[in-house]
Amino acid sequence: MMQHVVHGFGPVWDEASQVLVLGSMPSPKSRERGFYYMHPRNRFWPVMAAVFGGDPGCEPATRAAFALNHHVALWDVLASCDISGASDGSIRNPEPNDISMILCGAPIRLVMTTGSKAGQLYVKLVEPGLKRFGIDVEMMTVASTSPANAAKSLDDLVSIYRAAFARAGVLGVGADCGGACGN
Repeated sequence: MMQHVVHGFGPVWDEASQVLVLGSMPSPKSRERGFYYMHPRNRFWPVMAAVFGGDPGCEPATRAAFALNHHVALWDVLASCDISGASDGSIRNPEPNDISMILCGAPIRLVMTTGSKAGQLYVKLVEPGLKRFGIDVEMMTVASTSPANAAKSLDDLVSIYRAAFARAGVLGVGADCGGACGN
């Protein structure tokens, strides 16, 4: 069933963030928990754990600290849209987030969109506005970690994301929080 959804929670970033990971719109489970990639079968956090080492934990605060510790910012392309469940293919009436505050406030080297729909929405709705303001940051689309993307194994996803983070120069940056980071 199609419903109008407003994002509901803000970005995770700080002045040391170097990679901005953008999904399309949080899933119902993520909106319910108020944080990114919270569906229990979404593979984003297992991929992050494998790429950077350590345990991002299960709670939003611990996961936010893990991402920031590795210079990764998180947000979504869309501020609102009409959507059926978590189906990116059903998105209608998309309204973008203004990511310029992150790109102007942190040394972002790479914008990674997770999944083809997020990449398409970024190119169509976000990139033209950034270019009007003279903001030019490399963007690449990586495979979605959604449980709906059964075409990619966990090992495939780890390889794809490791290569993207290496391209951005953030592997080996930051300390392993060993699951103890939070608060």
